[in-house]
Amino acid sequence: MTARIIDGKAIAAELRGKVVDTAHRLARDRSLVPGLAVVLVGVNPASEVYVANKTKATIGSGMRSFDHRLPETTSEAELLALIGRLNADPVVHGILLQLPLPAQIDATKVIAAIDPAKDVDGLHPTNTGRLLAGLPALAPCTPLGCVILAKSIRPSLEGLEAVVIGRSNLVGKPLAHLLLAENATVTIAHSKTGDLPAVSRRADLLFAATGRAEMVRAGWVKPGATVIDVGVSRLAGEGGTSRLVGDVAFAEVSEVAGAITPVPGGVGPMTIACLLANTVRAACVIAGLPQPDFGRQTADDRG
Repeated sequence: MTARIIDGKAIAAELRGKVVDTAHRLARDRSLVPGLAVVLVGVNPASEVYVANKTKATIGSGMRSFDHRLPETTSEAELLALIGRLNADPVVHGILLQLPLPAQIDATKVIAAIDPAKDVDGLHPTNTGRLLAGLPALAPCTPLGCVILAKSIRPSLEGLEAVVIGRSNLVGKPLAHLLLAENATVTIAHSKTGDLPAVSRRADLLFAATGRAEMVRAGWVKPGATVIDVGVSRLAGEGGTSRLVGDVAFAEVSEVAGAITPVPGGVGPMTIACLLANTVRAACVIAGLPQPDFGRQTADDRG
């Protein structure tokens, strides 16, 4: 079996097209231009590239972009003061705090200071709790993208067995709740799971989000399963070269899986597209307008 490659770039482009159309209509009909503020503290080359890509995508979608780049020595009080100003700014509808933060700043405290209505990364405790309870909430962008990618292969996830390898607050836990909202049967696995390969082999839908390069091997995958690879690692090669890989050993798993996301070109583009969609959603809610229908955003508490 040779797996179908799930084209994250194409699916993200489709979502971004819907975002652009909605942003243009809001500006034309409501004089509302969604605004995204991105906050970066310190110098981190990978984060700087990521922020630059987000800024370009935001502006290219007809929205306002506000970049705040602070020095490594920024104090927690200074960062909290900036968050307070962004919370109060009516032209800012989304706030994205780029992680990690320097050691002198408590990330949990700063995330909790963001207005939940502007928390487009879906990390505020209020949004986390609402997602768990099946109430309307802004959900983290990467898990949203993972569900969209899975549904590009399986339009209905109802009754499917899903295994999420990884239990982070950013990906694993919210992804599990989004999958439950789709009526999948969900197992969260992690480094302490007994016989992890056997647990993974049960999955119709396998999501790998561990940050461990090529950890998931062919023997971990049920034949025909849909595999969504969230991880990104750089492996050194010969002669000083390197290559990007995911948490899944792509070549060998492709011989077993029914469909698989590549790295790069899979989940990554979806994360930015979902960030843009969340920003437009937030702008509409703040303005008292109906949310645009970009796909499932909230969980349902169906028991």
